[in-house]
Amino acid sequence: MNRDFNIRKETRLSDWTAIKYGLCLAPLEAAFLIGMVVALCATARAATDLTLAPNLSFTDDSSPHFPIEASNIADASIAHDRPTVIFFGTSNCWNTAREAERLVRLYTAYRDRVHFVVVDLRHASPAQRRLADLYYPGYIPTLAIFDKSARLVYDRAGETAVRRADTTHLQQLIDSALR
Repeated sequence: MNRDFNIRKETRLSDWTAIKYGLCLAPLEAAFLIGMVVALCATARAATDLTLAPNLSFTDDSSPHFPIEASNIADASIAHDRPTVIFFGTSNCWNTAREAERLVRLYTAYRDRVHFVVVDLRHASPAQRRLADLYYPGYIPTLAIFDKSARLVYDRAGETAVRRADTTHLQQLIDSALR
């Protein structure tokens, strides 16, 4: 899985290199790539005021609502002055709900130093769809974490802990991105 995912990112990087050095691309491909770069570099508000949705189940897939509620939840960008945490998930997934609980628990401690992007894959905004095309490998939940230089430092599907509410590993990942 990761090998194919990395190859896909390398292909996009080589497409960008082609634009940078003036190599010929089809006009539609060039327009798409330029749009991607502009969209990803544009300043957008991060998700704020993260809270857990009411009536979540942490033991089965019965929760019909996305597990995180927030202001500015449709916005998406990767910050270039502080770390960015992108959370990909969906409703009806207890793994997503448990990882969302971890993220919301840490949000208060990091909200002033970390840019949070929360993507409900069933209701993603156009900007979030572009992020998903680049960083979502097809499994939920997925976290992508970028350092202060917008360099991808973590991109994995699955929960960051075995026990519910254990935020130790997620906190270490965010702290590492802050250095």
